[in-house]
Amino acid sequence: MRLQSQIIITAHFEDTLVKLRQLALQGERLIPIFREGNFLVEDVRQAIEKAYLASQEKTIIVLAADQFSEVVQNRLLKIIEEPPPNKEFILLFTSKAIILPTIRSRLPVTVIDELSSVSELALDMQKLDIRLVYDFVQEHARISAPKAKGLLEQIGATAIMSRYYEMDERTLDMMRDAVKVLDRGSPPAFVLTAVLLKLLARKKR
Repeated sequence: MRLQSQIIITAHFEDTLVKLRQLALQGERLIPIFREGNFLVEDVRQAIEKAYLASQEKTIIVLAADQFSEVVQNRLLKIIEEPPPNKEFILLFTSKAIILPTIRSRLPVTVIDELSSVSELALDMQKLDIRLVYDFVQEHARISAPKAKGLLEQIGATAIMSRYYEMDERTLDMMRDAVKVLDRGSPPAFVLTAVLLKLLARKKR
């Protein structure tokens, strides 16, 4: 891991910040802007203000939150594309599913750890049926939107690797749309149910 503009996928923001501080050389300064819950437009403005402060030393601005909305990510896009001299941006996300394609295409992604794992939850995509869908959703009936996004990414990756599903472009679009629906406030359990049932319909016979 290097102190350069990038995306880091981690479930442990504070621990990751400690690691980043340990990598800082003399003359390098870290400015963390962390937010519990949603990263706000006001936080974006603060990050941009910090980036344009005159400084001869290399400054790494570290942004972290459970959720980054499309609006927030689009506001960050220009400063990430054209940062002021001696400025770097490191974005900490809980899951790759949260990242807009426009952001992901401009920054390298380093995965330290994920917020959650389907393997730990024993969701057998090979044997997926209505009963397993019901049990899985019941188990995660009170899941938060950020954790649901992590689960969706893991479910999609597992379905692709299993080769038991017709993962065409339409199905992949459905997975991406599910993340957007979570951002708009739809209940995570409802979204997980819809995605798993649609995947079940795409299961190879």
